[in-house]
Amino acid sequence: MAPDERQRALLVEQQERIRARVAELEAEMDALTRARRGEFDDDEHDPEGATLSSQWSMLAGLLESARDDERHAAGAVERLEAGEYGICVACQRPIPPAQLEARPLRERCVACSA
Repeated sequence: MAPDERQRALLVEQQERIRARVAELEAEMDALTRARRGEFDDDEHDPEGATLSSQWSMLAGLLESARDDERHAAGAVERLEAGEYGICVACQRPIPPAQLEARPLRERCVACSA
């Protein structure tokens, strides 16, 4: 497999994993929304573990992060298709392969990320 094809396959695989995670979190959020409809607004005094409010906050944060990852993955695939993958969007220099291997969705080199 040529390097570009290998990179594309790895990026698409990562993009699919991220999409699956987003779908999973959306399903959890939908289930929690349905559960909240059946509960009292004041669930803070429930002695049985985490409150619905705290679960909601945690899931909302995880979902926001996963959607951000989804945008980064789509951007990486677009950059690859445009022949710009591995080029820092800030300084236009090549991003070292080791940095891309560690973080394939990277848009900036380490120097420009600081």
